[in-house]
Amino acid sequence: MAEKKIPMRKCTGCGAVKSKKELIRVLRTPEGEIKIDRTGRANGRGAYICDLEACFEKARKSGAIARSLSVSIEEEVYEALARELKNNG
Repeated sequence: MAEKKIPMRKCTGCGAVKSKKELIRVLRTPEGEIKIDRTGRANGRGAYICDLEACFEKARKSGAIARSLSVSIEEEVYEALARELKNNG
């Protein structure tokens, strides 16, 4: 029996390639809302980051999350994402 392929994704902060389950998905919904998708199945465009505050800050400073989601992200949204990562991490 063939082994099941494990989906791999790249962290937008550090650039490490890891399995999809090891990373956290930042989602842009079809309505334009930016939020954390812990399930990895919600509808919308996603960007992946490691579950480390350093990776999130690096992606935030470089604008990698906004680039991956093809949208400009306001500072208040970044703050809300940071709080949600700390609370659920």
